[in-house]
Amino acid sequence: MTSRNEIQYLLMRSKEFLETAKYQLANGFYSLAAFSLEQGLQLFLKSKTLACGVDYPRTHSVRALLEMLLSLVAEEEKLVIRQLLDEHLLELGMLEDAYITSRYVMREFRKEEVERLRKVVEEVIEKCRIEC
Repeated sequence: MTSRNEIQYLLMRSKEFLETAKYQLANGFYSLAAFSLEQGLQLFLKSKTLACGVDYPRTHSVRALLEMLLSLVAEEEKLVIRQLLDEHLLELGMLEDAYITSRYVMREFRKEEVERLRKVVEEVIEKCRIEC
């Protein structure tokens, strides 16, 4: 698979996870929705690092992926990413928790938490439509 094809594949899967999260949220599957939001954002960020010419790391940390993007983008875009990291530190950490707890720990998410996570994921995706 070429890099271009892999980028498109990651973006498609990201979109599918985000659509799945909306369905899960609407149907009361809050923990699954949180997991799907994390997966959607993670794949989106990995597509961005690949688009910048760097193989994405084998990490499940959306914060680490955002920090990696900091080293790959222009100065004005660095400010946007830094602001996202600073403003949404807790929510980004909760997304990472959603990944871990979906596999290893009993953790229930509330509707309000997942709605907040959804808004943050949408904001990060909107503001990270960057070119390298």
